[in-house]
Amino acid sequence: MPNETPTKDPRFIRRRLEDKETRVLSGHAALSRDAVRLRPDTAAEKGFRLAYAIDTDRILNSHAYTRYIDKTQVFSLIHNDHITHRVLHVQLVSKIARTIGKALDLNEDLIEAVALGHDIGHTPFGHDGERYLSELCREHGIGEFHHNVQSVRFLDRIENKGRGWNLSLQTLDGIFCHNGETHDTELVPFKGKTGDRLFAEMADQTAGKSVSPVPMTLESCVVRMADTISYIGRDIEDAIRLGFLERSDLPPDVTRILGDTNGTMVYTMVTDMIHHSFGRNAIAYSDEVSWAIRTLKAFNLERIYRNPKAKQHIPNIRDLFRILFDTFLEDLEKDNGASAIHTGFLARMDEDYLTGTPHAAKVRDFIAGMTDRYFIDQCPEDVRPVAVRV
Repeated sequence: MPNETPTKDPRFIRRRLEDKETRVLSGHAALSRDAVRLRPDTAAEKGFRLAYAIDTDRILNSHAYTRYIDKTQVFSLIHNDHITHRVLHVQLVSKIARTIGKALDLNEDLIEAVALGHDIGHTPFGHDGERYLSELCREHGIGEFHHNVQSVRFLDRIENKGRGWNLSLQTLDGIFCHNGETHDTELVPFKGKTGDRLFAEMADQTAGKSVSPVPMTLESCVVRMADTISYIGRDIEDAIRLGFLERSDLPPDVTRILGDTNGTMVYTMVTDMIHHSFGRNAIAYSDEVSWAIRTLKAFNLERIYRNPKAKQHIPNIRDLFRILFDTFLEDLEKDNGASAIHTGFLARMDEDYLTGTPHAAKVRDFIAGMTDRYFIDQCPEDVRPVAVRV
């Protein structure tokens, strides 16, 4: 375009930024100009912001992102100002992943979008809540509940009054494929994935089929690995702070490799990953560090996540999930307009969502989006759990 200037055409700035990515980023990086949106998006096309930066802004300004602040990471119904909640976890994932991405010359905008959005579908009360809600979903014929699927569902279908935010395919795929509960020594991206394949993988997982999705970009591989890095040592520090563990309990063969504090663990894992991934179309650990992470995950599972002391504060949460699910489902069937599911959720949804979503799925979406506190407030007063200060 002749005589174009940044002030006359903001797309001039975007093209300059896109050209800079081409010059600076690795040949394995996901370029912003290659971002794919599943629906036309005039707002994203006419401005100066790069595609994945737009995704990040849309996630940050979503209602679901705001609700991270009162969602359990690991320890529920415990008053302690220094333990990790979901909002801090996603920020830690973002920071760690961007540190790795910068060292590998990857696209930090895409990394940030995937990291900040990856847990938006988590239920109240963390993985315990996820299991309880999944039981109810299966009983009501809408398949299993998985927070990674729900994260995509929130951002692509439920947010923005049921219209979704039209995020790029690369961002949605990274969010779906993020699960840090899996263990990978090396991840090679599955390039060329389509929207149809992404949604087919989501449908298969919801149907209970065995699914091991691989991210389509190297940036999302970084986020998946960073998810583990961010929580594995942090959960140990929280458990020690709450008196569930002693530092001396940690397996010595692991601490010899990774260290015995969260800070040394994060530094060791990040440094190892950068060293073994640089210049490659793969994100990888050394065999030694990979073994230590796998061993520490097993330790955390037994000593923290399955520790009866860590669960003693939530004895009736499963029953409360059933009470709320049944109550809201009955309210929909009886068209009870005064119900919280109408006033607090459905009243702002568009017609396509209202007419195209089964009642049980509406209840699933409503409960999955709740904060811990809001969930408790919806329960009958005589059975509400009481948090303890530790």
